[in-house]
Amino acid sequence: MAFVENRGAKIYWDEQGQGEPILLIMGLGYPSDMWHRTRPVLNRTYKTIAFDNRGAGRSDVPPGPYSIDLMASDALAVLNAAGIQAAHVIGVSMGGMIAQELTLRYPERVRSVILGCTACGGPNLVQAEPEVLQVLMARANMTGDQMAEAAVPFIYDASTPRARIDEDIAIRRPWFPTSEGYLAQLQGIIMWESFTRLPQINIPTLILHGETDRLVPAGNAAVLAKRIANSTVAMLPQASHIFSTDQPEAAHKAMLDFLATQQGSPNATPETVSQRQ
Repeated sequence: MAFVENRGAKIYWDEQGQGEPILLIMGLGYPSDMWHRTRPVLNRTYKTIAFDNRGAGRSDVPPGPYSIDLMASDALAVLNAAGIQAAHVIGVSMGGMIAQELTLRYPERVRSVILGCTACGGPNLVQAEPEVLQVLMARANMTGDQMAEAAVPFIYDASTPRARIDEDIAIRRPWFPTSEGYLAQLQGIIMWESFTRLPQINIPTLILHGETDRLVPAGNAAVLAKRIANSTVAMLPQASHIFSTDQPEAAHKAMLDFLATQQGSPNATPETVSQRQ
């Protein structure tokens, strides 16, 4: 267990595995523990560095709002604390926004990026249905368990076994965010946009999205792909926002196949590269 101080907050981080480094950035209100399905798969060949965004998990909850730029600086502080000059980055949901900002502001620190179930924000965002937005804004009047249950129809595919969903909620339960931390992160999301700057991203980029995502609709993947020249898109059938729970094997295969094509990757062989083409 380790912490790094950055801009008024103590940020929790840890590392596992051996190999090329991958920085993992989680989404709104979620602790880094929610990488529990993905991290063991990546750890077989890579070193993973994960952290709790300010306002979530074991990290501090200073007064908000927390801009996406601020949270990207937390990510950079974690890379510095881990002694990592440049890493592959995987960000999901709000973590995908942080990953975009990290890549745009500190391009020399990001070798490749996977943008999972995320969007560009601002006026070019493909909006979720009003019912979803109502649930997002209701956190202050709900307990953690109530909020987790209310979100289920919007973040999990209808075909996903309930037992798997309950496993996720159990992982999150010790670290349900405070209303203050949750709203401070949500304010950062609302204030942020990257659309106008996305063409500046020129590193290999995988845009990974569940086809049935109701929280961040799948149309957002196409918006990102049109603006990021060096990008590929992988759409996951029967997967919603938490695609690593809905379709873990397909999601992890897409991640590993992409990572294997990056120069210097431990899995980069002519055979694996040709399979992606």
